[in-house]
Amino acid sequence: MDIRSQIAMVFHLDKCIGCHTCSIACKNIWTDRKGAEYMWWNNVETKPGTGYPMKWEDQDIYQGGWVLKHKEIALRSAGKISGMKNIFHNPNLPGLDDYYEPWTYKYSNLFDAPEGDDQPVAHTISLVTGKPIDVKAGPNWDDDLGGSMDYARNDPNMKSLSPEEKKIMFQLEKMSMFYLPRMCNHCLNPACVASCPSGALYKRGEDGVVLINQNKCRAWRMCVSGCPYKKSYYNWNSGKSEKCILCYPRLETGQAPACMHSCVGRIRYLGVMLYDADRIKEMASCGEQELIDQQLDLYLDPSEPSIIEAAKRNGIADSIIESAQKSPVYKFIKEWKIALPLHPEYRTLPNLFYVPPLLPAMGAVNDAIYDSTTESLFGDVDDMRLPIKYLASLFSAGDTAKIRMVLNKLMAVRIHRRGVTAGDMEIKVVEAALEKTHLNPEIADAIFRLTSLPKFEERFVIPSAYREEAIEMLENTGDAKGEIGFGFNSK
Repeated sequence: MDIRSQIAMVFHLDKCIGCHTCSIACKNIWTDRKGAEYMWWNNVETKPGTGYPMKWEDQDIYQGGWVLKHKEIALRSAGKISGMKNIFHNPNLPGLDDYYEPWTYKYSNLFDAPEGDDQPVAHTISLVTGKPIDVKAGPNWDDDLGGSMDYARNDPNMKSLSPEEKKIMFQLEKMSMFYLPRMCNHCLNPACVASCPSGALYKRGEDGVVLINQNKCRAWRMCVSGCPYKKSYYNWNSGKSEKCILCYPRLETGQAPACMHSCVGRIRYLGVMLYDADRIKEMASCGEQELIDQQLDLYLDPSEPSIIEAAKRNGIADSIIESAQKSPVYKFIKEWKIALPLHPEYRTLPNLFYVPPLLPAMGAVNDAIYDSTTESLFGDVDDMRLPIKYLASLFSAGDTAKIRMVLNKLMAVRIHRRGVTAGDMEIKVVEAALEKTHLNPEIADAIFRLTSLPKFEERFVIPSAYREEAIEMLENTGDAKGEIGFGFNSK
């Protein structure tokens, strides 16, 4: 047993308001540089929608992640033979048009325009070429279903829906949508790390954060095509690949990552998980419908004496074990089992989990028409306007039973809390909802407490040992000489 620690995250989608504050915080700190203008290490997509880059979920186009071949996992597009064939020409790379060509405005036109009858206009100028461009698309171009005909209807996850279900989702006055914040998943089995020919990508031993060594990177860009979530980017100015670093300098000083610290909806949770690294290949090689259960089995109980002893033998500090015992992520995914990974079928074993949205609470679908005039305060999850099959294609590799189980738990918590606060729910209705999902009032209250009223230190449990380890690493490596970051000099 090789026990290691991993920083993991949970995003509660019922709380995301789509404000993009997380994206702006990340952009201002990490990608406000030449060559990184088009990068959004953190972005918030509207679902249904094609996302960023365009149709990133369609692996028939991008060939990212892992596939199962003869009971063994293999990279979809970047193995030893296929990788060498494509090393100088990779047809699976997204182009700039799949992201968007970043632009600014020529504001001098507003100030220097001669007097006339027409209103002067600040023309759009490409940040890549410096020449005028006709803007065709941009980040979050389909925000709030703004481009439904071109974007939402082309969502790759819509393939599993029947024409009737699609009709329900796109009744103009009754459209259904939710926000999906995305960032690097810092996977247990990262395809980007396995794809890199130069060995520039690696997982940090102390917390599992996936990083790119800028000195080793040779710009093969196999990590870009290998990552099925398209969260590795190429900097055209520096000639290096870059990605989310989970704000590890902030973690090392006990601070939450910038995107999480700035989150207005307080949807984000971060904590330590202990896992058995010896079982990663075995778990990633199972059947598609078993992937979620197998991944959850990888995470170990940090309160189990035998696990604690084995972790200490492997050099894991007491403060990390204590943080794992208080981890909010452990509660969401292991104790309560209401958070699921995004596209587990990619077999990367991501460490970012999502609580699916339970929206809207009222109303029901009848004869392919969504009716919001129902007298029932809480409807059945199978009659929701957002089809369960759509959510299953996102979070459970098509397994609707897992989505139904999570949604019923979330609904049971709502019914229980409605009974507590308003007192207008029949006791037998509350008891039936809790019994159906194997919850009790204490667990329902705990879920409500951590979901709705958590303190900062309850959402982000960061081990203090990271600071001591960071100081030790700085003293023993070249980072102390200013060789840190993306070409920046710390002096």
